[in-house]
Amino acid sequence: MKLLHIDASILGGNSVSRQLSAAAVERLRKTIPDLDVTYRDISATPLSHLTGEHLAAAHGATPETPAVRDDLAASAAALEDFLAADVIVIGAPMYNFTIPSQLKAWIDRILVAGKTFKYSEKGVEGLAGNKRVIVAVSRGGFYGADTPAAAGEHLETYLRWVFGFIGITNVEIIAADGVQVGPEQREKALAGALAAAGALQTAQKAA
Repeated sequence: MKLLHIDASILGGNSVSRQLSAAAVERLRKTIPDLDVTYRDISATPLSHLTGEHLAAAHGATPETPAVRDDLAASAAALEDFLAADVIVIGAPMYNFTIPSQLKAWIDRILVAGKTFKYSEKGVEGLAGNKRVIVAVSRGGFYGADTPAAAGEHLETYLRWVFGFIGITNVEIIAADGVQVGPEQREKALAGALAAAGALQTAQKAA
């Protein structure tokens, strides 16, 4: 079984989401025999954001510069990593109410018509529904459905929609909330989320 581990936080060793994603991967290493793990730090080695040159190349134009050619190769590698994986673990911190821009650039490389979804007379059909996605989330405040800031939550809601679009409807979320409220709340949130990571099931639960 193949696992793709993605980290997007810019905070390095101080990152809560990195601790959680690492704990989730370690849990799966211990419970799934012969797990083959590929790690990508998309903060340290980010993909560039899409430009007109990228879109032109996608429609058959010859890339005009070596930089674009190199980036198209990186894009192809990112998609290949995703398609080859059975399990994807993503460390996703909330920055200004949504995902890091580095993670958005990665998502732009895996949402590809004909590869992870297709259009048909019945609408959009996801092609990646056989994959398991686990997202380790860290949020500075509280954004639950019963909180005043609920309308500002555009990380978990966005990722659930994105992966649902390509057929993955049961995204597993491990969340540490309120990590910027204060040291006590940070430790409480981290401990709870690490416990959840350590209790991940070997197989994905049915939706």
